[in-house]
Formats: sequence, C-alpha cells, structure tokens
Amino acid sequence: MRGLVATCTSVVLLMTAISAARSAEVPLLNVQQVCRGIAQQAMDPSETGGPDLAMSQCVSSEREVRGELVKAWSTFVLADKQHCTREATVGGDASYTDLITCLEMARDVRKMQLPHDRLLEDIEQ
Repeated sequence: MRGLVATCTSVVLLMTAISAARSAEVPLLNVQQVCRGIAQQAMDPSETGGPDLAMSQCVSSEREVRGELVKAWSTFVLADKQHCTREATVGGDASYTDLITCLEMARDVRKMQLPHDRLLEDIEQ
C-alpha cells in the first residue's frame, strides 16, 4: 500500500513540475489552422497573391506576436498564463494574437482593481 501511495505522490509531483515548467515558457502553438481560415476569408482567389499571400502574412504576423510574448512572458501572472493559453487554443484554432490579447487584458484588469482594492481597505479601517 505504501508503495502505491509513494508512486501516486511521485506522479502528482511530476505532473505539477511539468505544468510549472510549461508555464515558464511561451507555448508553441500551431497557427496553421487559424491562418488558413483567415486566408480563405481575407481575399478573393483571383486577386494578386490570393489566399497564399494572406496565409504567409498571417503566419508571419503570428511569429512576430510570439516574439513579443517571449519578451513579456515573465511579466504575466501564472494563473493568467494558464487561463489565456487554454482560451487561445480552444477549438483547435490556436493564435498568439488571441493569447497576448487575453494576457494584456487580464493584466490591465488587475491594474484597475489594485487602487479599488486599496480604497476598500482604507474604508474598512
């Protein structure tokens, strides 16, 4: 029985460590599906470049946004990283643009709440 408990405990600790390590790095997202959808809707195929150009522009834009995320990743709260990563990948349409937008909005809401929370503390005292 002790062996089973020790094994279960080890598995839980390992999963926690893996989850924490994943949160320490910007996730690798497959933006192909979302960019393909954007490209199909963005242009008339008869236009110069057509959907192929829109696809390459979308992928390039997503790479640039990932670069911004790499620089700012450590400034975001862990809970927001986890929540926003799930949100940005729901339904299989992964997007760094969605991820950074979610993170920035969560950060900005926290900043707005901070003075409000301090004001409440002052009132209660």
